[in-house]
Amino acid sequence: MQVLVVGATGYVGSHLVPALLEMGCKVRCLARSAAKLRPFSWASQVEVVEGDAENGEAVRKALTGVQVAYYLLHSLTLSDFESRDAQIAEQFGRIAKQKRVKQIVYLGGLGDEREKLSRHLKSRHETGQRLRVGGVPVLEFRSAVIIGAGSLSFETVRYLTERLPVMVCPRWVKTKLQPIAISDVIAYLTSAMKLKPTDAIVEIGSPDVATYLEMMRYYAELRRLRRFMVVVPVLTPELASYWVGLVTPISARIARPLIEGLRNDLLVLRHEPALRLFPEIRPMSWKRAMLRAVKGYGMEADAEGFWQFASYEEQPVGMRWERGRVIETRKKVVNAPAEFAFDVVSNLGGETGWLYADALWQLRGFLDWLVGGVGMRRGRPERPLRVGDTVDFWRVEAIEPPSLLRLKAEMRLPGEAWLQFRIVAKGEKSLLIQTAVFEPMGLIGLFYWYSLLPLHSIVFAGLCNAIAERAEQMSLKISSELKKTRSGR
Repeated sequence: MQVLVVGATGYVGSHLVPALLEMGCKVRCLARSAAKLRPFSWASQVEVVEGDAENGEAVRKALTGVQVAYYLLHSLTLSDFESRDAQIAEQFGRIAKQKRVKQIVYLGGLGDEREKLSRHLKSRHETGQRLRVGGVPVLEFRSAVIIGAGSLSFETVRYLTERLPVMVCPRWVKTKLQPIAISDVIAYLTSAMKLKPTDAIVEIGSPDVATYLEMMRYYAELRRLRRFMVVVPVLTPELASYWVGLVTPISARIARPLIEGLRNDLLVLRHEPALRLFPEIRPMSWKRAMLRAVKGYGMEADAEGFWQFASYEEQPVGMRWERGRVIETRKKVVNAPAEFAFDVVSNLGGETGWLYADALWQLRGFLDWLVGGVGMRRGRPERPLRVGDTVDFWRVEAIEPPSLLRLKAEMRLPGEAWLQFRIVAKGEKSLLIQTAVFEPMGLIGLFYWYSLLPLHSIVFAGLCNAIAERAEQMSLKISSELKKTRSGR
């Protein structure tokens, strides 16, 4: 089946596309630029139509031959987002009818229409109505906040709870919600393809009710953080959005319409459509969804989180924050095949040392030992590394010769840390991508990272260069020996 996903680079869309591909669908994505899809590992498996959703010709091209179209667009940063979203949705619905699309699947927001809804929620509902103007059946899912590693709602909870030991909270933190796990949202969206063309509004959410206050307290419990929260009625949505923008990486422009929407309870009022159309789906509790999201920060291949869709070669160089982690990425072209670069990184530690500023590595190990940590005394095995092996104060979490080595720190830290080496073969050359990742635990973790940032920058930059230099020396030495052998013949 030919499927179109509009909004594939968003949080839900980036999870939906690989699920559709796994089902055997032919997936097409409408995106302003194909470059925006490159960070996702599935990018090479989809067809991309470049263009803006406002561009009628681009939409016509994208909808040609499509049976099911997933519409996951909404604008939050523009002052006139309501009128823009309505116009785009109406045009999309009309063109979908012309192109004989059988089904439009749309993800909107919960909210009791009998109440005075916020601009954001009214726009979400009106978008669904405008999509129906062309006459194509629209299966409209309505959800409250989506919980998953990287989702806007979960990131808001996580950043606020991690960074503020004492919180003066606005009253919207007590708004009643029925959150839903990202995995359940994807289950509903993919199951929609199994139905006959259906025009319906389906409200989805967890079986239990929560508030942002309860979610923050539960997150603090999972992370073993002590937090004191006081709710006050004086913070307006505008002030609250600036508060969120100051404490978290989420901009105030995005936060404000979402916060305004939290003046309304977001509850599932009509259970029957979801039970009738999708009897096999039973959404998990919000606490289980939170637990999975917190665990999703692990580096497991199947985690709902950090590494799942990352394309290492496309990672930006330098330091950045992503999903609560500070990431330092360095890249170095190595004038040697990938096997030589991997041989160097897989032999780090132990008697070999760390190639650059080894005395500082030894000092770090000694300080760790002084506070009861493992220090550097464990060394490393003499045989080739395997998952689970120790390398000084690291443990091998993943290894795929000759392209990947990922080490997880086991020293005493106010957080969790990883050091990863990704090597991309480039013929007789290779690209070394060195990534240091730190997930701070509260304010102490932030202070630890920033206090050591100047030193880390020097050490990790030197390590990357030293690895490249050692690999190139090995390559030249072997090439020289081969030449001698040939000339001797």
